[in-house]
Amino acid sequence: MTASSEPQAPVSLPVIGLAALTHGAYSGVDLQPVWNGLLTRVRNNAYDVGALMDMAIILQLTGQREQGLEAQRHALAQHRVYERAGPEGGLRLLAFVAPGDFMTNTPLDFLLEGSNITLIELYMGAGEPLPAIPEHDVAMVAIGESDSSRQLLEGLGPMLARWPKPVLNRNVKAIAAMTRDEVSALFADSQHVLSPRTARVSIGALERVAAGEPLVAPLAGMSWPWVVRPVGSHAGTQLEKIDGPEALCVYLKGLDATEAFVAPFVDYSGPDGLFRKYRVAVIDGKAYLSHLAISERWMVHYLNAGMDESLAKREEEAAAMASFDEGFAARHADALKDMSERFGLDYFAIDCGETPDGKLLLFEADVAMIIHSMDEPELYPYKGPQMKKLFAAFQAMLDRAAKA
Repeated sequence: MTASSEPQAPVSLPVIGLAALTHGAYSGVDLQPVWNGLLTRVRNNAYDVGALMDMAIILQLTGQREQGLEAQRHALAQHRVYERAGPEGGLRLLAFVAPGDFMTNTPLDFLLEGSNITLIELYMGAGEPLPAIPEHDVAMVAIGESDSSRQLLEGLGPMLARWPKPVLNRNVKAIAAMTRDEVSALFADSQHVLSPRTARVSIGALERVAAGEPLVAPLAGMSWPWVVRPVGSHAGTQLEKIDGPEALCVYLKGLDATEAFVAPFVDYSGPDGLFRKYRVAVIDGKAYLSHLAISERWMVHYLNAGMDESLAKREEEAAAMASFDEGFAARHADALKDMSERFGLDYFAIDCGETPDGKLLLFEADVAMIIHSMDEPELYPYKGPQMKKLFAAFQAMLDRAAKA
């Protein structure tokens, strides 16, 4: 086929999308027939890169992250706008997104669950001109904070100043500044939010500490134990509590990184000795609980907290969701208000705990934290109604913005 006879691609290419494929994978649906159908489409039409984008998702869902990202790169080299269609006549949301895995962008496909909203994803490229833009009612910056996304976010600022439609999360400087060290500095003087002082340091600097050299800026005065994690890591990867230089030396031997975040450890265990981590979405200034993970270990993640195995933990989470507005949100109303004002974003999410003296302990903030409704309804019957409430609030925010 010659260049002149190549088919003209539409402005946006249709995809199945992240939410549908992920729900299928988590509920035990055999994705092999779906994969086979997508593969046939690509073999029959090399320009069907919408199918290739869905294949990239399936590869990541099945533990083949690098192969999935490679498939995504091939697709984006040919086309940068993809559409997961809703019913005709529904709101059309244009999302500015970045290439990457599931933790790169705001999980919009999940947040739009149950709605008639069409999601149009425009993959941004640093220094690349914009492709043709589909018709839309409202736009949103969905690119999460990372070293690799900073240039994309900075480039969006001037463009959004003259965008013809309403744009949510247009404060791209605030998103780019959601690094662990910058967030800790932002709340250093807060009376309501405890964000432990966090330093970004080279591995070389840590090696000198491990060798017994005195602490120098930015680590000077930071008391042990420390919480250390490589820059860019997520989900507890290579995250450790380090009691002193000797333990730091052991930790560094197995570390594959050039920089790390270092913060003092804060004991946030409750009177029963358990640790509780809340994931909270803040939508147009109002907080909604996404999950509460309860664990015997200080490093809490929902998947390793033993929630499936403990009825008592699930009952506590259900009670926290039922009483959230009168409980957690009321206790920390000043902290949540403080965060909304300082971040200046329409939507963001936090992982947090509570200190023994009643402060909100902020672990992390970003716009790209995973918020979903994929937990088994038999084990978690309370999750469905809670997530519908959260999703409805997000969708109502989009509707208000589109009509503004």
